[in-house]
Amino acid sequence: MPTIVHFDVPADDIDRAKKFYKDLFDWKIDPVPGPMKYFQILTNNEEGKEGVAGGMGKRQQPGTGITNYIGVPSIDEYIEKAKKLGAKIIMPKTTVPGF
Repeated sequence: MPTIVHFDVPADDIDRAKKFYKDLFDWKIDPVPGPMKYFQILTNNEEGKEGVAGGMGKRQQPGTGITNYIGVPSIDEYIEKAKKLGAKIIMPKTTVPGF
């Protein structure tokens, strides 16, 4: 069954957001090597086992909220399925480097 496989948290003040989510949810938030300031978020589920992983970076546009990425067996199949259900495709499928 398709499910959320990654989430992305945009933040205006990354240091403040890191502290908030660590203190609130006990998430592990560590820097990712690379040219931009980006952090990996590791979560645990209700049983204390590894949960969905995410990331945090600088908010690029005002009003941008959390983005959820859903894993599906075939993006093309699900694009067609979504269109048949009335969805409007506003961005073409895009490769996410490293994933």
